[in-house]
Amino acid sequence: MADLDFGGKVAFITGGSSGIGLGAAVELARRGAKVGLYSHSQEELEKACAEVVKAGSSGCCALFSGDVADAGALRGALEDLTGKFGGVDIVFANAGINGVWAPLAEIAEEEYDRTMNANLKGTFLTVQAALPHLRKRGRGVVLVTSSVNGNRIFSNTGATVYSMTKAAQVAMVKMLAVELGQEQIRVNAICPGAIQTAISENTEQRHTEDIKMPMELPEGEIPLTGKEPGSIEQVGRLVCFLASDMADHINGEVVYIDGGQSLVRG
Repeated sequence: MADLDFGGKVAFITGGSSGIGLGAAVELARRGAKVGLYSHSQEELEKACAEVVKAGSSGCCALFSGDVADAGALRGALEDLTGKFGGVDIVFANAGINGVWAPLAEIAEEEYDRTMNANLKGTFLTVQAALPHLRKRGRGVVLVTSSVNGNRIFSNTGATVYSMTKAAQVAMVKMLAVELGQEQIRVNAICPGAIQTAISENTEQRHTEDIKMPMELPEGEIPLTGKEPGSIEQVGRLVCFLASDMADHINGEVVYIDGGQSLVRG
């Protein structure tokens, strides 16, 4: 569809070397976008960029290694990206971690800070660094990866800090939708449920069973698919829709992509 043609568009994606970020990069590139990936690992970025180039019609991918909570690194990456590709139209603040899931009394201050910095501060700084470049375009799209946790699901006991960051991201999206909408910059949040990514493998859980409330869930938990989680490709297609002109009157919205999981698991 012509409305999903991103030829001439430039996207900047944090956490772009794997998971949802890479899935979005591939889907955008397939539709003609030039893509800039920002993440920690140079080696992972190089592999991801090769995948994006292979998928894309533009053949254009730039990679930037840095900490998402480093304002200077983000500003530098966006300056380099706009210098290389002429601007930026789509910003996907996707980087984040699950962090430590544990009872409140066991969460150390440094663990709290690490999750807050990666998820909330990183999102704030990404949008802030991109804003001057979006303003130069005269319009743009900002998308934020939040979560069902902290917005619809509160039964993952121990995920307090993570859920706090995800709820705060949604509040930020709604505030910025009003502020930046006046400049034709749309801001929306995506809330994935169970998605096939490696983020859960990097989650440290300590004694969460000790504080979990007993409950009985429907067989399979996900109404649409049973036990089958969503895919990064499905989230990538949602990113493409929200970034496209087909969604040009959608602003300040929170879109859940979880197969109905959060409707039965609150």
